[in-house]
This record gives sequence, C-alpha cells and structure tokens, in this order.
Amino acid sequence: MDFAFDVTIKNRMLFKSFLEHFTLEQLNKVPEGFSNNIFWNIAHTVVTQQLLVYSLSEIPMLVSNELVLKYKKGTKTEHAATQEEVDEIKALLFSTVEQTKADYAANIFKHYNSYTVSTKSTLTNVEDAITFNNFHEGIHLGYILALKKSL
Repeated sequence: MDFAFDVTIKNRMLFKSFLEHFTLEQLNKVPEGFSNNIFWNIAHTVVTQQLLVYSLSEIPMLVSNELVLKYKKGTKTEHAATQEEVDEIKALLFSTVEQTKADYAANIFKHYNSYTVSTKSTLTNVEDAITFNNFHEGIHLGYILALKKSL
C-alpha cells in the first residue's frame, strides 16, 4: 500500500498548493455551470477519505461530524469558507493520511462494511477503499482544474 499512500500524498500536495496560491475569494467562487467551488472539492476529498476508510471500518474518524455534514457526498457549497476553515482543511490534508498510514501499518482495519461506489464497483476491504480513494481524489483534481480555468 506504500504506492497508494504515496499517490495520495502527492495529490494532497497539489490540493495544498491550491489552498496556498488562491485567494479566499477565488477558493469560494462557484463559477456559472458549477455546483461547488475549489474549497468544497478539497474539503470533500478529506471527508470522503475518512468515510471510506474509517467509517466503513467502524473506526472513529479523524474529522468532525460537522465537516462530514458540510462536505460529504450529496452536499454542495452553501457558505463561504473562512480562512480558519481553509487552515483546518490544509492541516487535515496530511495529518489524516499520515494517521491512516500508521493505522494501516498497525493493522487496526480488521472489519469492513462493503460499499458500492458511484462507479458501481464494490469496496470490500480497506485496501479497496484506499485504492478507490485515489481515483476519487483524481476526479476532484479534474474538477478543480476546470474551476481554475473558470476563475
């Protein structure tokens, strides 16, 4: 799983770059034709990783329920993020992945509730979840790049 975690970290580095190089106004802008903004896409990936890996393993997540309610699948941008929220997500980009790596190495993911994702693939274990998460984050990187062109 080292390769999968490495891919996640590299993608999260790209997300961090967006958070650092765009203004708060740019991060919050929802261009015409889009449902969400750059910030929502990044926060959504942090929350989704936690839901796919921890929640479906019945292990407490590393993010708050408040974040989950704001950024889980099916949500959309409903408020402008503050700088404090940007800073929180920026910190969670890496702390969540590093903790997941440590927890995976410690073999804490013993149980997994199967889950069929939107592509109709069924995740049956934590390895599937970690692998699918990279695909999911790649989709949102694509959305962010499209949003960037629309700013």
